[in-house]
Amino acid sequence: MGKRLPLPEFVAMIALLFSLIAFGTDAMLPAFGEIATDLQLADPNKAQLIIGAFVLGTGVGQLIAGPLSDAWGRKPVLGLGILLFILCSFWAGIAGSLESLLVARFIQGLGISAPRSAGQAMVRDLYQGRTMARVVSLAMMLFVVVPAVAPFIGQMIMNTFGWRSIFTAFQLFGLIALAWLFIRQAETHPLEKRRPFQRRVMLEGLKEVVRSRRVVTSIAVLSLTYAVIFAFLSSAQQVFVVWLGAGDRFPLYFACVALVSGTAGGLNAALVERYGMWVLSTLALFAIAALSLGAALVISSGALSGQSLLYFFLFWGTATFFTCGLIFSNVNALAMEPMGHVAGMAAAIVGAASTSFCLIIAVPIGQMFNGTGMPLIIGVGCCAGVGFLVNLTNPRVV
Repeated sequence: MGKRLPLPEFVAMIALLFSLIAFGTDAMLPAFGEIATDLQLADPNKAQLIIGAFVLGTGVGQLIAGPLSDAWGRKPVLGLGILLFILCSFWAGIAGSLESLLVARFIQGLGISAPRSAGQAMVRDLYQGRTMARVVSLAMMLFVVVPAVAPFIGQMIMNTFGWRSIFTAFQLFGLIALAWLFIRQAETHPLEKRRPFQRRVMLEGLKEVVRSRRVVTSIAVLSLTYAVIFAFLSSAQQVFVVWLGAGDRFPLYFACVALVSGTAGGLNAALVERYGMWVLSTLALFAIAALSLGAALVISSGALSGQSLLYFFLFWGTATFFTCGLIFSNVNALAMEPMGHVAGMAAAIVGAASTSFCLIIAVPIGQMFNGTGMPLIIGVGCCAGVGFLVNLTNPRVV
């Protein structure tokens, strides 16, 4: 049956579960060019859709995984989701067309949505309020190692065995997470607290969630912040390789962005109990908007070129990712704080809505790539600016 883990190991396990989504996303970034060539895509920008399909699957799947985890418990749902991710990784590895690959990626996302919603609910089962935000922040510190090294791993596998072998790595990674979860972690959602997986129960939970002004406002803020991240992920390979001439050094630059920004989790864990979730997230959104506006003005002036432009973009990307680290855990905690009695449903709705809405914004930003990074920078600035204004209306709490 497993046992309740000590906090350090629990944080590490949650970080691994969360990182399955990041690994499934970021390891594919160096493969865009190879995929476009192998599948004979007329428009290379279409390769970006393998990220969008995966992310959309994680969004939709949370509406299933979250309520199921309230009814069946966290561990069974986590196990089934990771198993589906593993099986569809095999399908994606043999896909012969973009359409088949996108379907496989979507179902991969459906499966790996379980760590997002049921994993978040597992954290909420054990912790709440600022302590919950601190636990998530610590997990994010470890989690960030995966997106930092994932492009390296993806490129190394691709250069040695071909891009399809990246999906074999997904299977191995999923098996490790599955074994750790079932051997070491006890169920956190006892039988007496479970809610039947029935339409009536789901609708009641849904009504309770959407009636909360704090949850609805937090979903809007999270949607805009996730749009910042996924727009960057979709465009990063083309921006670095085509615009900035990074070539095979792209994973190195991406790792620098991810590793430096990962320290935001530690900073947030140190500050959140003193200043609160609302203050930190609001200031962070304003900072991204102001930084992006300044970056757009500097680049459009033509004052930078070559290596100076590359380093300036690296500074902007790193600062943006770092500051996002002060938003996600805090706004998620704001949304989940009043929803402990329906944590699975709440985590599902928050995750599904914010992920799905973010794609409506992020995919067009990525598809607007025109050989420069300006559409990305301007798009990020607009998302953060609107997010700042929305978060001003979020009820201020402890």
